[in-house]
Amino acid sequence: MHFARTLRTAGLPLGPGKVLDAVAAVEAVGITDRRDFYWALHSVFVNRPDQRVLFDQAFHVFWRNPELLKKMMSLVLPQMNVDAPPEEGAEMLRRLAEALHPHQEARDSEETELEFDAAMTFSDREQLRQMDFEKMSLDELARAKAAIARLRLPIHDLPTRRYARDPRGARTDMRATLRAALRSGGLIELKRKSRRLRPPPLVVLCDISGSMSRYSRVFLHFMHSITNDRDRVYTFVFGTRLTNITRYLRFRDVDVALDRVAEAVADWSGGTRIGQCLREFNRFWSRRVLGQGAVVLLITDGLDRDAGTGLAHEMDRLHRSCRQLIWLNPLLRYEGFEPRSLGMKAMLPYVDEFRPVHNLESLEALIEVISGAAHRHSAVAMAGERYGMREEA
Repeated sequence: MHFARTLRTAGLPLGPGKVLDAVAAVEAVGITDRRDFYWALHSVFVNRPDQRVLFDQAFHVFWRNPELLKKMMSLVLPQMNVDAPPEEGAEMLRRLAEALHPHQEARDSEETELEFDAAMTFSDREQLRQMDFEKMSLDELARAKAAIARLRLPIHDLPTRRYARDPRGARTDMRATLRAALRSGGLIELKRKSRRLRPPPLVVLCDISGSMSRYSRVFLHFMHSITNDRDRVYTFVFGTRLTNITRYLRFRDVDVALDRVAEAVADWSGGTRIGQCLREFNRFWSRRVLGQGAVVLLITDGLDRDAGTGLAHEMDRLHRSCRQLIWLNPLLRYEGFEPRSLGMKAMLPYVDEFRPVHNLESLEALIEVISGAAHRHSAVAMAGERYGMREEA
């Protein structure tokens, strides 16, 4: 249990179910052979190739490999390296060192204080923008969350079906005109109206399964930021079931909001049933939240436990119900990525934008894409309305 907790702190998406499976695996192979013990835990805790390095380092450190333990401790001691290329897996070792010794950095900062001339160095802020969330240390992750809290989503207003009084409006408001004529005793003054402008709703569907755990926790901070910045933001999370967390993210304090979300969500870091969750959303929530040209953000890696059963039909229905459907996939960060799973192939034909989302730079690019699309839709709608008014005249 302590070993699984260390892996989870270092970044592996592990839950209680994984711990129980690991106990069963160890009971089956025994603990007399270190190699069998290693591969029994490896078969349970490692789901992707990029997790192997972290698991290997954590296993040898936790189960006492003196050489690797000494190397790991050197990473949390104060030192300065000049022109030394980073070794492979150094980011993993640093996260593992911080997971095992969380208070080491505070002790080091009290012991010594170093000053450097940063005139010829590049900004660490720029480096943080391009760093993958999964490779960040605990301190870098905290700074990234603070930067996410400052992000804003400037979506332009779109014309709705309703009208509002406007002295320079293109349409004549006959009801208001007749009422004014009755009040004035027959003198007619034409009243004008124009379409009411309002930002479109934003709907977020975020995958919180085991393969998305490291990213979904960061995305919750992003969703909290935009939820408290504008109205009509609806947030849902899904793994094996769909959960509406919109009201919990309305709390101004992000810690309180995330605590309420943790209490409400029961399938964190479990499996993924994308088709079933989208079916539930389309059936019970789409009519409530997808009105007036909503923009939908679907955050998932597309790895479906049901092998894409019924997923194409639900994606088609979701795409027809919104103005724009944007699929955000962290796996796009890999060069040469191809959608080979059945779930990904079923989803791709029905999305308007397919973008990576794995660092701060990708989140900033997402904001530009959404704002630009809303601005284009607003310009087209207003031009169409002016053209319709000229036709009526």
